[in-house]
Amino acid sequence: MFRPYRLDGAAGIEIGDGTSLQRGSWLYCVSPDDHAACLRIGAHCDFGYNNHITCVRDVIIEDHVLTANNVYIADNLHEFEDVTRPIKEQPVRFKGPVRIGRGAWIGENACIIGASVGRNSVVGANAVVTHDIPDYCVAVGVPARVIRRYENGAWIAIEV
Repeated sequence: MFRPYRLDGAAGIEIGDGTSLQRGSWLYCVSPDDHAACLRIGAHCDFGYNNHITCVRDVIIEDHVLTANNVYIADNLHEFEDVTRPIKEQPVRFKGPVRIGRGAWIGENACIIGASVGRNSVVGANAVVTHDIPDYCVAVGVPARVIRRYENGAWIAIEV
């Protein structure tokens, strides 16, 4: 296991046994308000290079999750409503809890923002997940949409 390139808010971060983070990973777990931030990563997960996980309240990554390189996972967004102020000077807000289900696979350059990914689901390369993806599904695109799901012992294509 490599140490993350950057680690902010270590007190709120838990990492399970056998989990590996490749070089360039950044784990951020800092609350902008009075809510506690908690980033939990399960056991036997493998994270690719340059993954960035930010948590201001609630991010849970279950056991045996695999991510490719350059994956971004966050439970928050920057505010941008005040057009008289630069975005970097506006507050960060909690968007929604994130849960990545056991055995999920997140593809290269994917972003998961304030949404969950179900157990053994696949998020395709370059997808942007802003709504929950159910268990046993394949989701691709911007915004991510389910294109296949496992049902009654077979993978079923979803018409889009």
